[in-house]
Amino acid sequence: MYDYAWVHVVYTIPIALFLSVVLAPLLTRLDVYKICFLVVVAFSYTLPWDSYLVRNRIWTYPSEAVIGPTLFSVPIEELFFFIVQTYITTCLHILLNKPVLNAIHLHNEHTQGKFRVQKRMGQVFFAACFVVPLLLPTDHREGTYMKLIICWVAPIFYMLWTFGYQLLLSLPASKTLLPIAVPTLFLWVVDTLALQRGTWSIESGTKLGIHVWPHLEIEEAMFFLVTNSMIVMGSCAFDNAAAILDAFPSLFPNVPGMPSPLLMLQGLFTSTSRYDQDRLVGLRNALVVLSKKSRSFYLASGVFSGRLRIDLILLYGFCRVADDLIDDAASAEEAESWIAHFTNFLDVMYSSHRDSARLEKALVPFPPSAQTILRLLPAEKLPSQPLYALLDGFRMDLDFTNEKSTGHPPIQTENDLEKYATCVAATIGELCLSLVYAHDPDQHYPGAHDNREECTQAGINMGRVLQYINIVRDVKTDAETGRCYIPNQWLAKKSLTPHEREQEILDCRQRILTGAFVTYAANRDAIEELPAYAKGGIRVAVESYVEIGRVLRSRMQNGQPLDFAGGGKAGRASVPKWRRVWVGWRTMAGKRGSI
Repeated sequence: MYDYAWVHVVYTIPIALFLSVVLAPLLTRLDVYKICFLVVVAFSYTLPWDSYLVRNRIWTYPSEAVIGPTLFSVPIEELFFFIVQTYITTCLHILLNKPVLNAIHLHNEHTQGKFRVQKRMGQVFFAACFVVPLLLPTDHREGTYMKLIICWVAPIFYMLWTFGYQLLLSLPASKTLLPIAVPTLFLWVVDTLALQRGTWSIESGTKLGIHVWPHLEIEEAMFFLVTNSMIVMGSCAFDNAAAILDAFPSLFPNVPGMPSPLLMLQGLFTSTSRYDQDRLVGLRNALVVLSKKSRSFYLASGVFSGRLRIDLILLYGFCRVADDLIDDAASAEEAESWIAHFTNFLDVMYSSHRDSARLEKALVPFPPSAQTILRLLPAEKLPSQPLYALLDGFRMDLDFTNEKSTGHPPIQTENDLEKYATCVAATIGELCLSLVYAHDPDQHYPGAHDNREECTQAGINMGRVLQYINIVRDVKTDAETGRCYIPNQWLAKKSLTPHEREQEILDCRQRILTGAFVTYAANRDAIEELPAYAKGGIRVAVESYVEIGRVLRSRMQNGQPLDFAGGGKAGRASVPKWRRVWVGWRTMAGKRGSI
């Protein structure tokens, strides 16, 4: 009795609820928009076709297996299947693609013609899938259901391939094939059980009589495969449109948080020859730097969305390029020259007389890959002072080289330590929040940014916290490069045994870490006052790094060594990937770690 309803109660609804719980903390407004959009489209396109099949008795439902209400002869349980299948597959696709920045998978086909060829090949294939079944003889009714499936999906495949082929060709298979394969296999099992129980059936005169396995008709297997493929391709086409709008401010100056279908179609119909290839290359290079140099921020970047995510990646790319070129310089003189080059670059970027010729001249000393990143620095949204202060922090690092001749360590007092942390990290907090406020989709509402000054100051303080944790973590590796960020005044001037010196260093590390957590406790509530669309990402960025501090604190309390390999560089405390993902999810769900 009511077998079809029980299929949903036992199988589809629990999976949908599970995905809802897992994905809910990570969903953006654009994700919700996409889910609703795809559900409406799938329902609207499937209903007439399904109604035709039922009315022509290509498939049927025993009266005792359904509750009774119908729409155009389609049972209410079947209507719900349209919705729940689309929801499940779309949610899985969103979850698997959270780390992906879709913009880097766009290509200007004027410079990369292979994509144009592959696009045409796909279009020809899907056009043939639609035309060929229509040309087959119609006197054999046995293949009717398969023919109707192919003719129904082929036009949609053609359209979705045309709109989303760049992502479909460029994304890893785990981001496209996996969200098709998993729901398809699950629904094959559900369908097998339903066909075996007689919950629904295909009329014998309209099917080929081929089984994938016992009780699973080839037509049903094909139906679930192509419908899940349509959903994933539709999700990719949606992502492709959003990526185009986000990636090219010169083509689309103003993009709302939830762009209209008309604006998204405008993006999809934009010729790829208009794509700024230099911008795409610079963005790819910046993301590579991010993924290699900061796993915590790379994790957090997946929680941000739209142009804010892109600009944060470009800002971080600038910081990492500067840090690598200056820190890896062969001599103090070379490092000083790099600081001079970066100073000149910022002078040009923030000059009222900036022009492309001066900018290109300022970029000449930098390696080509660095040039692609620096050129994209979103200076118009960033205050200049923190960027210059960042260079001051690099100058303080150079003082360690001069320490051998002067005999005066650059970090003498706790104030020196705070000054250094302010230059190299608090500035990043201020710059990140500048981008958050610049991209806030709700900034036009009255009072939206009334607390901006307080939040910015908290961001500056939190930047110091993260740098203090970084210093405590890297004492050993910093010492190997001749640097010690522990204030010199904290260290005993008398001779100590190796064990006594080790204990002294441990006490200093604990002192810095304790101060970091005190500052963290005083400022973390300010995150909740940030613009709603960005606070989750800021939470993850902070908490995933503070988790390293918690690991260090725990090891201190348990008398364990602090200098160990925990998934990162040898000698550095690190948080395993699974734990960083868990911390990120828990943080997005509103659960905060211990102070």
